[in-house]
Amino acid sequence: MTELTANTVKRIGIDELHLVAGLFNQYRIFYNQADNIGLAEKFLTERLANVESIIFVALTGSQTPIGFTQLYPKYSSVRAVKNWILNDLYVDAHYRKQGIGARLIEAAMDFAHADGAKFVQLETAVTNTTAQSLYESMGFVKQPHDDEFYVYKINVN
Repeated sequence: MTELTANTVKRIGIDELHLVAGLFNQYRIFYNQADNIGLAEKFLTERLANVESIIFVALTGSQTPIGFTQLYPKYSSVRAVKNWILNDLYVDAHYRKQGIGARLIEAAMDFAHADGAKFVQLETAVTNTTAQSLYESMGFVKQPHDDEFYVYKINVN
């Protein structure tokens, strides 16, 4: 396992897309999608250009990207509020089990709180027990689910 000497988690803009495109491509491969960096870049460019998502990246002390999370807005008409879906979370295999995923989730929750959201929601596969353990350790509460995915929510305000 590679040791992480220092790290930063920061929100990126479209001009920093290069920091997450490769990680996003690896994330898609992890979920059995074809290796396609062009598609990854196009998709992320559209999300950021249209202000449709928020992306945080984790960087080593030498500024190497090692993980990311992507949030999408979820609107509630009844509450007249925008909440956030933590849709993507990925940490490079060499940097797992070092708290990077937790740092990315904390950045997402801090952002959602500052944005006035009531909650952050995410889904994970029923078989992804490692992720479930992380989410539950951070206070996410499992919601009723179907046979393929668990839904978790955490209040941020």
